[in-house]
Amino acid sequence: MNLLECKHLSKRFGDTMALRDVNLTLPRGRIIGLLGKNGAGKTTLIKLMNDLLTPSEGAVLFEGAPLGAESKQAIAYLPERTYLERSMTVAQTLRFFAAFYASFDAEKARRLLTDLELREDVRIATLSKGMQEKLQLVLVMSRKAKLYILDEPLGGVDPATRDYVLDTILQNFAEDASVLLSTHLIADIERILDDVILIDQGQITEVLSADALRTREGCAIDEYFRRRFKC
Repeated sequence: MNLLECKHLSKRFGDTMALRDVNLTLPRGRIIGLLGKNGAGKTTLIKLMNDLLTPSEGAVLFEGAPLGAESKQAIAYLPERTYLERSMTVAQTLRFFAAFYASFDAEKARRLLTDLELREDVRIATLSKGMQEKLQLVLVMSRKAKLYILDEPLGGVDPATRDYVLDTILQNFAEDASVLLSTHLIADIERILDDVILIDQGQITEVLSADALRTREGCAIDEYFRRRFKC
């Protein structure tokens, strides 16, 4: 059974069709890049997968069942924008996640915080945007989830930290789990991708392995993306 499946999924905002008849499956044990231009429908699709939007048509199934309480425990979501409570300390945030998610591993979170030189006694409000994004990544990757959905995980991270972030993603999910990554920094994430999903104007245009795409096009995925979506 596939991990997640989108069946004839569409989303309309007023007169705008943000997502149109998407049929897609996410298998287990893969790192998958969701790639497309701004406004292509990536974040809309991700929010539908996380049950944060209601489909206009179609459905999302997780392990064959509709999204609900069980899928929320099994899917770890890193949104593009910071959602942390600014008045809380890092330590309070860890306790909050441990109480809310049975899958949260507080000891793993503390090890990752140490690697990133993030102290537990500081308040979220005093952290830079980049440090808050690092903290969010720690919180997400410290969950024993079945699917990790990361929307622009490298957006506010300095280049020197990106390799650490990618290695953290690689080392902190189980073999039967999967990671869906949406990012514009394709050259940075390309080395870890198993599969690629291309989305354009709300429709899935290609789904194939990263190696198959490179072989077919004779170039890196980043170069192909630049050619394909050149303005």
